Amino acid sequence: MLNRSHLRLVLAAGLLAFASGAEAADHVVKMLNIGAKGAMVFEPDFVRAEPSDTVTFVPTQPGHNAESVKDIWPEGVEPFKSGFNKPYTLTVGPEGLYGIKCTPHYGMGMVALVVVGKPAKLDAARAVKHPGKAQATFAALLDEAAKTP
Repeated sequence: MLNRSHLRLVLAAGLLAFASGAEAADHVVKMLNIGAKGAMVFEPDFVRAEPSDTVTFVPTQPGHNAESVKDIWPEGVEPFKSGFNKPYTLTVGPEGLYGIKCTPHYGMGMVALVVVGKPAKLDAARAVKHPGKAQATFAALLDEAAKTP
């Protein structure tokens, strides 16, 4: 039988567990030669995430990697470059825009955008120059990010 001090301890532990929040989510992004939006794509190419969520890039088809886009990346967050044909899990940290590219298919528009929290520095991200189709793809992704509540 629980006495009052035991009951308080159980209630406090339960409240602490509840207050710690939900578990982090893992968002899976496929790297594809052909996807719903065409050739050489990340699918999905737009992810809304929360701090401590993970985004796992899966090379579903060969010849792809994932790499941070230097000028669309939160300050203080370590950039990365995955190996070819290897999955990579990015744990997102502070709020901001996380631009991702497939190194060999960047100019073909194989880019993705992860938005953590409220998007910041949208104007600076829009001013970044990208090769080929990546410019238009990032413009559309940044338009989507601007709709983030």
